[in-house]
Amino acid sequence: MVSGLWDRVPLWVRIRWGLAPRTLAALALVLVAAVGLAAFHFWSVRPQGVRAPETVEAGAAAVAEDSLRATGADPVPRPVAGAPPSPPPEPAGEIVVDVSGKVHRPGVQRLPAGSRVADALRAAGGVRAGTDVTGLNRARVLMDGEQVAVGLPQPPAALGATGGAAGAPGTAGPAALLSLSVATKEQLETLPGVGPVLAQHIIDHRTENGGFRSVDELRQVNGIGDRRFADLRPLVQP
Repeated sequence: MVSGLWDRVPLWVRIRWGLAPRTLAALALVLVAAVGLAAFHFWSVRPQGVRAPETVEAGAAAVAEDSLRATGADPVPRPVAGAPPSPPPEPAGEIVVDVSGKVHRPGVQRLPAGSRVADALRAAGGVRAGTDVTGLNRARVLMDGEQVAVGLPQPPAALGATGGAAGAPGTAGPAALLSLSVATKEQLETLPGVGPVLAQHIIDHRTENGGFRSVDELRQVNGIGDRRFADLRPLVQP
């Protein structure tokens, strides 16, 4: 076969090369071997995908649990038998105050910690029209559990330990008494048993008589009997 191929090669090529048929056969084998090596090398160095290593979190957790059991510790905390359940914690940053008196929605209000009296009044619907809030510090910071009284007269001080009359040694007299001669209608309505009608009767009486010269003149006001007078007497002054 090689001889036949060699015979087909032009004469000038055969003369120039001067190669024998065996030499051509050797060269052909070398060429085939080179092509085979090149193909093998290309196949062996081709890029291949690499699989990511599996996570070992589960194994690490199992090892940690085995370590706790080896030391005698319980890896899962369990409630103590017979112990009462803990009460739910109070919401952080919250206070509870009681707003009473001349507001639109008196009652218990929940406010953020650090709130002021003005915030409590706003939460209670605001102060009723005409209410005197001169003595109320609306910029004061509130404390949890306190009461904010709006437009209410302060009760008289309790008697001393001796039980004597007011002004005697060891006793305390009434404080913050409401003046019948200068009090407004809204202030009079804060007294026990005094509504809008009775407050207007008190104002009409002092207008006709030029004010009150004594507390006993309340008996002359229409609508005030002995029982109501006894309730009002410790809270007012002429």
